[in-house]
Amino acid sequence: MRNYLVVTGGYWAFTVTDGAIRMLVVLYFHSLGYSPFEVAMLFLFYEFFGIVTNLVGGWLGARIGLNLTMHIGMGLQVVALTMLTVPDAWLSVAYVMVAQALSGIAKDLNKMSAKASVKIMIREGGESRLFKWVAILTGSKNALKGGGFFVGAALLEWIGFRGALAILAGMLLVVLVITAVLLPSGVGKMKSKPKFTAVFSRVAAINWLSAARFFLFGSRDIWFVVGLPVFLYDVLGWSFTEVGSFLALWIIGYGFVQASAPRLLRHSHHGRGPGGGTARLWVIILAFCPAAIAVGLGLGWPPDIVIITGLVLFAVVFAINSAVHSYLILAYSDHDKVSMNVGFYYMSNAGGRLAGTILSGWVYQTQGLEGCLWWSTGFVLAAAALSLALPEVQSNEPAQVEAGANE
Repeated sequence: MRNYLVVTGGYWAFTVTDGAIRMLVVLYFHSLGYSPFEVAMLFLFYEFFGIVTNLVGGWLGARIGLNLTMHIGMGLQVVALTMLTVPDAWLSVAYVMVAQALSGIAKDLNKMSAKASVKIMIREGGESRLFKWVAILTGSKNALKGGGFFVGAALLEWIGFRGALAILAGMLLVVLVITAVLLPSGVGKMKSKPKFTAVFSRVAAINWLSAARFFLFGSRDIWFVVGLPVFLYDVLGWSFTEVGSFLALWIIGYGFVQASAPRLLRHSHHGRGPGGGTARLWVIILAFCPAAIAVGLGLGWPPDIVIITGLVLFAVVFAINSAVHSYLILAYSDHDKVSMNVGFYYMSNAGGRLAGTILSGWVYQTQGLEGCLWWSTGFVLAAAALSLALPEVQSNEPAQVEAGANE
């Protein structure tokens, strides 16, 4: 439990910087005159290298230990933050994309390491206990990411772009040193050195879940990454701090719902962890949320009321979907292969975010926020179709989980 708390604390600190740097880049470069599509392209390498990192990171964690991959991620984030403190004349699109690439590698090394560690550290108490602890880790992370949105926007307005980056880099460097001292070495390290080809899962359930994850997270980022903050700033006339604060509160609320998912769903799975049926139900419910917001905007209803109300509903349902997915990838994996399976799964997550980020800038620029929402609805329906193949979680024993997945 001590190691779990140290990993969670390090994950929290990293997440604040991750949320802050995203909000800093979106708002600062939009204020410099970048178009929505150009702002989206700044995150191209961030998401692309997240795909590569998750594919390689799980294999690397199994070879050298999850604590070491987590600390490598923190160190790379410090470098990425420092890179952006250069004068404006140096901040070309290519230069910022390289800095964001390092940040993307850092984020996914850190996330993969923290979430895979939960399966290893929480060995007793059954599937419901695993669901509880992974939901707390994931939900609290998202609440802190929302805090990072607020921190980034507020620091941008108070002390400027470079001052904000310097403070964030210094804070994370301190946390890196503390966690390196407190954590034991070799967490999650396999006794035998796995081959790289082992990262590709042979468990059908993991492959279907990963494919559904691609479209689930793409559905959020299609309208959330660029379209929504630019719409709030340009169309509704909100300030940087108001945009950052609103999105921060959304992410924080989303995180609290995610952390509470085991309690919200406990009557539906009778003390056990959720299974494929739960995932299918909640992704179908989610499809109604972006569609309803798009309809409201199309009918000319007050956009601020439609957006705020719709976002609250979307946050609740999306958070439950995400919590169920985060549990299922651990439930479908055995202890020895958990880091590689989690890496493969989050590779799909990063792929969905990449597709959503690019589409967010392009669709908003050509079709507006309403178009982003209809694209989002289509992605959710694709996730629902892929979820039809997800099995129930039959047992804690890996061999039985695999057998159930292949039936």
